[in-house]
Amino acid sequence: MMDPIPLEDLALLDVLQQISQNSTSVLVEAEIKRRLIESALIEDDEDGLRLTHAGIALCKSLQHRVAADKLASELLEKRDGA
Repeated sequence: MMDPIPLEDLALLDVLQQISQNSTSVLVEAEIKRRLIESALIEDDEDGLRLTHAGIALCKSLQHRVAADKLASELLEKRDGA
């Protein structure tokens, strides 16, 4: 059985999705922003925060993981209920 996705990854996904949807109004703590920039997941320029190619790839990967976990959970429930 797969381990559930860690809460830290879910929080990271949330931040990355917020940045990708509306970079001008996203409020990110300074320390988190610094770490995301150092990790090359986001860039901060005159237009605000935006995802880098690596940030987009990680966001998609985390979204796929969440979807896979949900599907696996549903399948296990069906199997256990049968």
